[in-house]
Amino acid sequence: MSKKHRRLRVLVAPSGFKEGLGVRDVADAIARGVRNALPRAKITRMPMIDGGEGFVQTMVDLLGGELYPVTVTGPVGQPVDAHIGFLSGRRKRTAVIEMAAAAGLRLVPRAMRDPTKTTSYGVGEMILAALDLGAERILLGCGDSGINDAGAGMAQALGISLLDASGQPIAGNGAALRSLERIDVTGRDPRLKKISIDVAVNPYNMLLGEAGVARVFGPQKGATPDQVAILEQGLQMFARVVRRDLDIDVEPLKGGGASGGLGAGLHAFAFARLHPRFDLILRHIKLDRRLAKTDLVMTAEGGIDGQTRYGKVPAEIARRAKRHKLPVLALAGTVGSGVETTRKVGIDAVFSILNRPCTLEDAIRETENLLTETAEQAVRLMLATRSVLRP
Repeated sequence: MSKKHRRLRVLVAPSGFKEGLGVRDVADAIARGVRNALPRAKITRMPMIDGGEGFVQTMVDLLGGELYPVTVTGPVGQPVDAHIGFLSGRRKRTAVIEMAAAAGLRLVPRAMRDPTKTTSYGVGEMILAALDLGAERILLGCGDSGINDAGAGMAQALGISLLDASGQPIAGNGAALRSLERIDVTGRDPRLKKISIDVAVNPYNMLLGEAGVARVFGPQKGATPDQVAILEQGLQMFARVVRRDLDIDVEPLKGGGASGGLGAGLHAFAFARLHPRFDLILRHIKLDRRLAKTDLVMTAEGGIDGQTRYGKVPAEIARRAKRHKLPVLALAGTVGSGVETTRKVGIDAVFSILNRPCTLEDAIRETENLLTETAEQAVRLMLATRSVLRP
């Protein structure tokens, strides 16, 4: 192996593997594999966040700050331990919240995965807790959700009344939205008008229609075809009543479908501004500076397929890496249909970490070791190929 190879500068910038391994552990596992193949490589770990699980911890790690524990209502009504971050060195007191900590799919037991019943109530409780702690600005990440209630539960936690035709409060879940007849904001916490809430969303996630959140993501959260229809009807009613009572049109809102319509709910109920998640996140963590000092980029996500190019971490990393003319290798738990389209966004090769038939439970349990092994083999293959092709 040449001296140049031994000193290769590698940026490891993965997403987390949902329900398998957190983003920091994914980065560490890949880095170990790279180190096995390149003992003297200069490896920079940059755990990437998309607003889902790990958003708060990673932002605090990268920018400095503190974590504050809170207990809130989980998606199926159980108490869950969550946390809020406060960033240091900011002119305004900035809180960081990830909705997944209160309403993530991970918090919904497999036997209870029915997004017609889950609630975002705990997200509202986290916003209130941030306000109680003196937040003047909130950065809120949407991702990895187990809900489809358009923020109905959150709205109720914030003091907003969602009423049916008889004037009674509806339940704060996706199915109950079909009964929504009127929105009363007179009880809304007045502090919401005095702060700014910026939300990191996938701008491709729309609220309604064939590409809407219920049809695209409902089945991933456990919805049957009949339940998908119920969720879509509820979101249609939500959009109609919000347009009439609040004079806000959430149907065309880019990212309005994020986290089961929570994006639209945050905009309508909490005056939030939605931002393409990587525009908001990468503005803070200075990715381009790191890419300028890199020779190879390695990224990863639990699944890579034809949807990856629509705002997923590996695609966004690759797009920016290609501006610096860098090679990009991606690791995935599963490689799905349409994976060839990822080459259009700059991913040069995709490697599945599954090297033998196994159950989902076994794959999740072995994710860390499989990532390390596959990262090592991917780098060794790249080096061997470069050796063969070198003039």
